[in-house]
Amino acid sequence: MALTRREFLAGAGAALTATRVSAAAPDLLQIKGPAFGASWRVRVAAGADAHAIVRAVTGVVGSVDAAMSPFRATSEISVFNRAETTDWLPLSSPTLSTLEEAKRIAAQTRGAFDPTLGGLVGQYGFGPITQAPEGSFRDLEIGRGHARKAHSRQTLDLCGIGKGHALDRCAQALRSIGLYPFFMELGGETYATGANPGGRPWRAGVESPLPRPETPYCCIVTLAEEALATSGDRVNSYVLSGHRYSHIIDPRRMRPADGALASVSVLAPRAITADALATALFAMGSEDGPQFAERTGIAALFISRDGYSLREVMTGGFSSRIAQG
Repeated sequence: MALTRREFLAGAGAALTATRVSAAAPDLLQIKGPAFGASWRVRVAAGADAHAIVRAVTGVVGSVDAAMSPFRATSEISVFNRAETTDWLPLSSPTLSTLEEAKRIAAQTRGAFDPTLGGLVGQYGFGPITQAPEGSFRDLEIGRGHARKAHSRQTLDLCGIGKGHALDRCAQALRSIGLYPFFMELGGETYATGANPGGRPWRAGVESPLPRPETPYCCIVTLAEEALATSGDRVNSYVLSGHRYSHIIDPRRMRPADGALASVSVLAPRAITADALATALFAMGSEDGPQFAERTGIAALFISRDGYSLREVMTGGFSSRIAQG
């Protein structure tokens, strides 16, 4: 799960029709395609309608990119960010629902997740929004069909939650065409329903954050009607004067997170929630993150650098989901 939030929505211009269908096993069909500068894949029982699956997924990918990509000048978010006004500005229902969940997670985590700090992300070289941030998530007001800023130059950046929103919508689209059960991965985040054709739980791997690990996965997690999202700094970070700086902003210090924490993985019923919580817990760091997750019952895996090795901390029953054998 190496894809980072900065890469999300950064390259959705790839041809959406460039998909591949293959047999992952005698009773299992795997369909792949490009999305958001990375890829998506669906695993389902052999005999499923691959063309219908492709249409469902690519329709969602195109819609989310057009609405929420800060890298596209014509997206809803880009238009919202350029409008230097405190008047109500129109936004589509999917964008507003994503913003509502972003504000909910921001409040739950006491600002550890803040979708208004895209300017800081850009100033550190990780995104296209470069103007200094104004205000916080508390200053955004949401109405029916529109939203408004308290500060005319306030901006929105939904890269820390938008991929989860897209995955949830893809899952809904697949259900709407009668697909069940299935396993889907979108840019490293996963969602699964039911069991695989062999009757076993679907499994997803949590990638090692080490540059060249001996084994690609730290652990394998079983999924059942839920999502798994990982936030980390293996790909999108840099080291300066002995400190590692991530694309994820620590709102308490208003600078990139630079602690020992390497990745956070979260299990949740909805991908949008898992996505945002993984971002927030990473921003909290290797001590405050696990304490908050344990106190609030969040199923999470924290992987921290400890010299030349890794240290794992699991909270909220995450350990019970580790696949055995």
